[in-house]
Order: sequence, then C-alpha cells, then structure tokens
Amino acid sequence: MTTYIVIGSVILLLSMILASKGLIPKTKQQDSALRQRAIFNVNEQLTYTRLKEILPHHTILAHVSYDALLTTKFSRTRSKYRNLVADFVVVDAMQQVVAVVALDDPLSLKRPQKSQFQDAILDMAGYKVIRYEEIPEYHQLREDFYGDVYLPTRLNKDKKTSKKYDYYNDAQTRKLRVLG
Repeated sequence: MTTYIVIGSVILLLSMILASKGLIPKTKQQDSALRQRAIFNVNEQLTYTRLKEILPHHTILAHVSYDALLTTKFSRTRSKYRNLVADFVVVDAMQQVVAVVALDDPLSLKRPQKSQFQDAILDMAGYKVIRYEEIPEYHQLREDFYGDVYLPTRLNKDKKTSKKYDYYNDAQTRKLRVLG
C-alpha cells in the first residue's frame, strides 16, 4: 500500500513539473537583420544587357514565376511548377510572349532532368524556350531571334494532342554551345 502511495506521489510530482514547464513562456528566436542583395548575378546581368541591345523594341522581364506564365485546372498539376521561375521572358509590343530565355548557372549543381522538365512544361504550353549553357554571344542571340525561327508575335506551334505525362519521355532541351 505504501508503494502505491510513493508511486502515485512521484507520478503526481512529475506531472506537476511538466505542467509548470508548459506555463513558462518560451523565448522567441530573433529574426536576422534584412540586407539588400543584387537582383542579377554576373551571368544574368550580361545576358539581360545583351538581350536589351539585340531586342530594343521588346520588353525583357526577369525572374518570372511559372504561375504567371501557366494555368491549369488541377492543383496537383499546378504544384509541379509552383516554385519554378523563368530567368527571362521576352515580350513584344502587343504584350505577347515571344520566347522564354533560360540560363544554366555554372555555379549551381542543377540536374539536367530539372532543366529538361522546366523546358518541357513551357513547351507543352506553347512557349518557345531558348536555353543557354553560358552567357550568350551577340551573334547567337541575333541568330536565335532574327533567324528563320523568329516570329514577332506569339509562337504558333503545331498543336499536337499530348497525353498526360508525355513530357517526361519526350523532354528534349535545346542546348546551345557558344563558340568563341
């Protein structure tokens, strides 16, 4: 009988200690100080400047969310591109997207599948995607935008009927290597 009283009092004491710890206000962690940062890295600065020089009558948008470019009916599809961002979007005078320009950042270890997936999503929606491994040279930009493939209005691709998840198998990126 005394053992039951001792065990009961120990349990009561432990529960009172745990309850009192819950009542003690916890100190909040302080937020770190906010600082300014550069909008573009060096590669993006040079690419943006060259795009503005080559395409003076177009608007160059930077760091555009895929949510601004794409829409879908199902949230599970939207979740696949929710946190993706396009490096540059070239828009003509009629505010139509001419092309999406993507840069492979040599400092980050991006997986090629991620780049292919991003390109395939935009391609499925009908956008022209131009991906560069390095900073594009002027002649390469002129060739890509003023060559035979360039259309001043939105790209009208052959609309083929695609099945769900076709972009996983057919993901082909257009990798351009700068010679120079």
